[in-house]
Formats: sequence, structure tokens, C-alpha cells
Amino acid sequence: MGALVGLLVGIGGLLIWRSGTPRADLDARRGPRLTERVAELLAAAGYSSVSPQQLYAVSVVTTVTGFILAAGISHAPVIGIAFAGFAGYAPFALVRMRKRQRTTELRELWPDVVDNLASAVRAGLSLPEAIAQIALRGPEQLRPAFARFAADHRATGRFGECLDRLKESLADPTADRIIESIRVAREVGATDLGRLLRTLSSFLREDARTRAELETRQGWTINAARLGLAAPWIVVGLLSLRPETVTAYDSAAGVAVLAVGAAVSFAAYRVMLRIARLPTEERVLR
Repeated sequence: MGALVGLLVGIGGLLIWRSGTPRADLDARRGPRLTERVAELLAAAGYSSVSPQQLYAVSVVTTVTGFILAAGISHAPVIGIAFAGFAGYAPFALVRMRKRQRTTELRELWPDVVDNLASAVRAGLSLPEAIAQIALRGPEQLRPAFARFAADHRATGRFGECLDRLKESLADPTADRIIESIRVAREVGATDLGRLLRTLSSFLREDARTRAELETRQGWTINAARLGLAAPWIVVGLLSLRPETVTAYDSAAGVAVLAVGAAVSFAAYRVMLRIARLPTEERVLR
């Protein structure tokens, strides 16, 4: 009886303590929600006009289509479910691939953007005007985002808030560093902004060169990881065309083999990608 009372008192104290925790702190501990992370992924891939709900809908359609095709060809619902999982993940994989491509493409453009800013500042333009000039003189891919910045700044005149919206529109890690450098330079009143921008341009070029070299060297490892994930399932797909194989996979043991194989292959793929990309990040940071 005493243990039960102690347990109830402990649970009551825990509930009281949790009720006193601010909601903002709880949200900060939990981190961004899944929908927010997917929205950030779409923006980083250049699909800011696509909502997470639309991506979910496409994933559901590909899942159902993959199940119908795989189950119809193999006449085994178990194999259909296995390939439906890959089909449902395909839209997210394509978005992530597009994000990596866009990040690589923009990495080569940012030094020129910083050079344009330095030239505009040296010509006597204010910092907001220099940023707005990128909409006219900058790379084609970045002009729409800077045009929206120019329109926002003309409408509100709030430089900090316009920079925040520009960061959200660009959704690029290199852009975040450039914008924060500009923000700090404006807030502290840097007297030699041109030298700061030229130094930043040199740093970005060196960073892009280092990343490109390391990613080229490690590209074979990433491709090997992808091939290691796809090869067993290609074999399963070919074997599913034979009736005796379908009968084997349609049993309880076959379900267990497919489930364990899917979990192991996916975990191995994630670990290999993590190992392959970790040296790149460490060397660039050094």
C-alpha cells in the first residue's frame, strides 16, 4: 500500500512539473515538426510552391501504384507491399536529390553575387540598394528571390525582416552565411564593408573548390551504397517472376526475410552515406 501511495505521489509530482513547463520550451525540445521539415526540404530543393501535403499526396499515389504493379506482376501481396514502400519513398528521394543538385549549383554562383555586392558598395550604393541590384545584375537563378527582397524593402523599409524573408526564400546554407555576415556588418557599422565582402568572396570560392574535390573523391562510395541497396531488391523483383519463388515469399518465413532485409539494407545505406559524408564536413570545417 505504501509503495502504491508513493507511486501515485511521484506521478502527481511529475504531472505538476510538466504542466509548469512553458509550451515554447516543449516545442523547442521537440524540434521542428515533420511538416515543417518537409517544407524546408521542398524550399531547399527549389519547390517552394509545392506544399508538404501535395508531396504526401504524390507519395500515397506512388505507393498505391507500386503496390498494384508489383502485386499484379508477381501475384504476391507481400512482394507488392515491399515494393510499394520503395515507391512511396521515391518522391522524397527525388526531392532530396534535387536539393543536393541545387546546393551544388548555387555554391558556384555565390562568389559572383558577393562580388556584385562589393562592386555596388564601392560605387556608393547603400547596402539595401546593393542587395536589390542582384535582381538585375545577378545570376538568373537567384534574381526572383532578390526581386522579392527589393519589393519587400520598398514596401516596409525594415531591413532585418526583409533579410529573414530572403533567407527563407533562398533556403540555402551558403546564403545563410552571406546574409548573416551582411546583417552583422550593418548592425556593427563596419567601416570597410568592401574588404569584408571581398574576403567573404575568396572564402566562398575556396570552400566551393574544397567541397567539390572531396565530393568527387567520395562519390564512388555513395554510389556503391546506393547500388548495395538496390541490387538485392532487383534480384527479388526478377525472382518474383517465377511461381516457385512467389510461393516461398508468400509464406510467413518469406515475410520475415523481406522485412528483415528491408530494415538491414536501409540501415546499411544510411550508415554508409553518413560515413561517406562525414569526412567532407570535417575537412571543410577545418
